[in-house]
Amino acid sequence: MKEKEEERLKHMLEIEDSLYQKGYKLVCGVDEAGRGPLCGPVVAAAVILNKDDMIEGVNDSKKLSEKKREELYDVIMEKAVAVGIGMSDVAVIEKVNILNATKLAMKQAIKNLKIKPDFVLIDGNQMIDIDIDGKTVVSGDAKSESIAAASIIAKVTRDRLLINWDKEYPEYGFARHKGYGTKAHIEAIKKYGLTPIHRPSFCSKFLKEGK
Repeated sequence: MKEKEEERLKHMLEIEDSLYQKGYKLVCGVDEAGRGPLCGPVVAAAVILNKDDMIEGVNDSKKLSEKKREELYDVIMEKAVAVGIGMSDVAVIEKVNILNATKLAMKQAIKNLKIKPDFVLIDGNQMIDIDIDGKTVVSGDAKSESIAAASIIAKVTRDRLLINWDKEYPEYGFARHKGYGTKAHIEAIKKYGLTPIHRPSFCSKFLKEGK
């Protein structure tokens, strides 16, 4: 099992290794969490990992249990060279749309790194406007360890916000569904209306149906 994990991690470091061989030293992975939910911010994370210290278990956050993500969050925060977090709240999402809000959150996450990277790997196919060399990687959270690490940081950060909001708005079940459009969440919106953290443009359809 350990050999299999080492082989998987080795595969996930191929992109970073090719960049190190070209002379780049501080490679940063960037990913987001929360593009699809009906409420809360979109959160981005930027992570520069230590190239000589692989973190066992790092994978696409969607493939990990909540417990495993929490465990890896602590390890990444401890071992990473630098971690930056950025977010765009509901007001920004409504004003500029979710795609542009995601790009703004990613730029903020990179800016919030204590060390400026010399190459940036962005999950997906949309490059952001930054003065650093970089490229996009489709399904990057399954191909790059630094992007996967960023996906974990972004997901855990956002989930913790929703768990806190669950205490303020217990009737919506935020701690369970983390803001995604589950049947229970949609029913709660129809019954109780929107909270200040809901995205009106994402929920208008359900509100019309509830009338």
